[in-house]
Amino acid sequence: MFNPRARISEVPIGDGQSCIVVDDCMLDPRALRALAIEHAAGFDAAPRNAFPGLELPMPAAFSGLLDEFFMQHVRRRLGARRTLDVHSRLSLVTLPGAQLRPLQRVCHRDRFGVAADQLAAACVLYLFDQPALGGTSFFRPRQSAAQTNDMMRTLGGMDTAAASAMLGAEPGYLLASNAWFELVHTVPAAWNRAIFYDGSIFHSSHVGAPELLSADPARGRLTLNGFFVCRRQAG
Repeated sequence: MFNPRARISEVPIGDGQSCIVVDDCMLDPRALRALAIEHAAGFDAAPRNAFPGLELPMPAAFSGLLDEFFMQHVRRRLGARRTLDVHSRLSLVTLPGAQLRPLQRVCHRDRFGVAADQLAAACVLYLFDQPALGGTSFFRPRQSAAQTNDMMRTLGGMDTAAASAMLGAEPGYLLASNAWFELVHTVPAAWNRAIFYDGSIFHSSHVGAPELLSADPARGRLTLNGFFVCRRQAG
């Protein structure tokens, strides 16, 4: 299912961190897209988290195969060791920029409340062949950790107009640096490309052409998203 001879590279994304880019990740990616198309009616709106669209949970057996690939090819590169928990889902970004909630207009982190000796890693596998649907961007906070956390808490309780005033922009996907976050790097999307990264790094889908978004898995921004909670490497 996953390609044991996939092409793997490391892309610097600031502060000594790297994004692991895996091209030709799956042996038959069209089968996974076909599965999404077959189960299109099973996609549901994401709960109140950062994801602006629809999700379909993947079976534990599939997540186990993803974790096996992560263990063999990626985990060490991210400074992680034994996986404690893993889950995955198929995802479709669907919301127009004007419909984004305030917290969806900035980047986010995937931390899952992990302990200090744990690492929350994440992956995105692009299952669409229109690069214009967008890859993934990584950001660095421009304010202190305390100021950034306070801003995020405040933003979550704001209405659209107040959020626009705070962010200095009309509703839409984050594509560039602003007063709060500096854009460090954007990894372009490519068919059957996966990226793996430390989820504590601020990141966001880079949706520069929201008019192309669709709830149809055959045409939309379909991805496989995986999440891993691991022990950190010692030292």
